[in-house]
Amino acid sequence: MFPLVCELADDGIDVAVACRVLNVSLSGYYEWRTGVKSVRAQENELLAKVIDKIHADSRDTYGAPRVHAELVLGLGQPVNRKRVARLMREAGLQGLYRRRNRGCT
Repeated sequence: MFPLVCELADDGIDVAVACRVLNVSLSGYYEWRTGVKSVRAQENELLAKVIDKIHADSRDTYGAPRVHAELVLGLGQPVNRKRVARLMREAGLQGLYRRRNRGCT
């Protein structure tokens, strides 16, 4: 939506009006325009790299609970398990699970 606001502003429409019509915040538009990422987004990028390394070191077998345990217990980095799960989901990382071998009766 923000590129559309930028185009409308270039055409002479007031930025505040364009943001109101497109139902986006004015502060969000100016933040997007500066291109500066928030501290939380920067932390998420660093944490995603660490998660990817832990997942690769486990030969792509660790899921979110084990990666979380490795971060908290192994590296001493306090992080929420749900945050680890979300970052793994966004990166397309998934743990390996074994299926139960069910025999025929």
